[in-house]
Amino acid sequence: MLYNYKMVIQYEGGRYQGWQRQESTDNTIQGKLENIFSRMCGYPTQVDGSGRTDAGVHAVGQTANVRFREQYAPQEILDYANRYLPEDIRIASCIEVPERFHSRLHVVRKTYCYRVHVGRVADVFTRRYVYHLPEQLDLPKMRRAATELVGEHDFRAFTSAKKGKKSTVRRVESITIEQVGEEIRFTYIGNGFLYHMVRILTGTLIEVGQGMRTPESVAEVLASGDRALAGYLVPPQGLCLMNVEYP
Repeated sequence: MLYNYKMVIQYEGGRYQGWQRQESTDNTIQGKLENIFSRMCGYPTQVDGSGRTDAGVHAVGQTANVRFREQYAPQEILDYANRYLPEDIRIASCIEVPERFHSRLHVVRKTYCYRVHVGRVADVFTRRYVYHLPEQLDLPKMRRAATELVGEHDFRAFTSAKKGKKSTVRRVESITIEQVGEEIRFTYIGNGFLYHMVRILTGTLIEVGQGMRTPESVAEVLASGDRALAGYLVPPQGLCLMNVEYP
């Protein structure tokens, strides 16, 4: 029998090569966590995340699970990990869950937020968490375009992933675009997102806001399945995984 623990993890992704462990570097979020837990229990461990965040992307609500051969008090895991993890990675909460629980396979909903700073002068204190784009964007047009993307669609045109056998159909429940001071925030809620999908959707909507494409053209891009017709890939630092939900 293995004892399974579900964790909510926060990290500032700026100096890491993304979530997923890599053979070429130990500078990943998953790699850091597995090293800490293996040191704690004395044998190799595997941390399964709800999904992979790219290099430079942040999280306040990443969810993961880890299994141990022995039972620990959740607070013991929390205290040990946060004592030895780098200061830009923290486990916010930890609970014991059924052995069958898997943080990726059982996801029902994810929320991402992308932040764009549109002021003329970049903000020194938020520069690592926003994309600085010093121009005014047409919010009503971007919101009209966003309605074309809500629902269950094949989002093949909005991913950088190579064509393969895996389905590119996803359900986007909502896209909200709001301005808070000099910042525009794009919030995406859906049952899952493809590689680079949120960043390409945001780049496409920004191009609508800049007048480079019409709101109606977004539906044509979606139907085409052609990545070349979609917008540009916005930088990673503006993106944050906010929340992951389960049944």
